[in-house]
Amino acid sequence: MIKLTRRDVMVLAGGTALATAMGLPAWAEGEATATTPAPATEAPAAEAPATDAPVEVPELVLGNPDAKVTLTEYASYTCPHCAHFHEAVFKPFKAEYVDTGKVKFVYREVYFDRYGLWAAIVARCGGDMRYFGINGILFEKQQEWAASDDPTVVVENLKTIGRTAGLSNDQLDACMKDQKFVEAMIAKFQKDMEADQVDGTPTLFINGTKHSNMSYEDLKALLDAELAK
Repeated sequence: MIKLTRRDVMVLAGGTALATAMGLPAWAEGEATATTPAPATEAPAAEAPATDAPVEVPELVLGNPDAKVTLTEYASYTCPHCAHFHEAVFKPFKAEYVDTGKVKFVYREVYFDRYGLWAAIVARCGGDMRYFGINGILFEKQQEWAASDDPTVVVENLKTIGRTAGLSNDQLDACMKDQKFVEAMIAKFQKDMEADQVDGTPTLFINGTKHSNMSYEDLKALLDAELAK
């Protein structure tokens, strides 16, 4: 897995690099490994109005909002265990519990590496209607799009997935260059991870109780027990 460095919180689009986090977290410290040159220094922009509203990063939710049970999953798009969980556990779970209105599902992105962050940007670029469709493709094709050591190849692979989901190049480039939104994504990730004390993926919470990765049979037993209360 390629770990985040100081310059890894950049989004590569159209051969350019755009810094996406000004207040970098501790895990992003260090020297750059990517070869893309930093953008030239520009004159300071006019001071933003004090009334600028904070950027909102929507929670990613499926199912009945009033369901008795809520399952929250923390996962990274570059985590092999998460890809296996998506195939072996999430798909039957969704069919049996989410689609039937029994359980509300909340998905929380984890950015342990630059590729995972970039994948999440592309998934969110599709909006609420396309997010979980792109989410599924990212997990199912994880070994293909994330296989290269060349960041520009990975970005192009991700943009190909975005185009497959119906996004245009202009839409994808705009999402990849949206510095404020990516900063907000990183801030939300840090806040959620710290609050829930998550240090690995996939991590699950069933009505607030923390669990590690598990089989569908074990998950089903826990969900049924909660539903029976």
